[in-house]
Amino acid sequence: MIALFVGFAGLFGAAGVAGAAVAAHGGGNAQLAATAAAIALVHAPSLLGLAAFVSRMPRLAPLSGLLIIVGTLLFSGDLAARIAWGERLFANAAPLGGTLLIAGWLMVGAAGIGLAIRRTTS
Repeated sequence: MIALFVGFAGLFGAAGVAGAAVAAHGGGNAQLAATAAAIALVHAPSLLGLAAFVSRMPRLAPLSGLLIIVGTLLFSGDLAARIAWGERLFANAAPLGGTLLIAGWLMVGAAGIGLAIRRTTS
């Protein structure tokens, strides 16, 4: 799981920089490119952080990381598809991706709160 998180962190980082370059240099729809880049860039280091916590949160960290990976792929991928091909990945791909990202982050929060509670009660 750690290798998967690190691998996608690298891919999202690279995609984010590429998307930012498209936005900055006027290729395609600059606003969509900037949004796709921002989502990818924000979640790249987040996955690295989650990779560090997989052993401390063995149930929620892997699931939250997978939700963040799939959510980022759908959200940023849908925006990138609109720029590259003028078509969506599929209907509601970006909103579904955003929902998965929110769910992933809520799981991160729940896992962190769970760790804090276990520390104070033990």
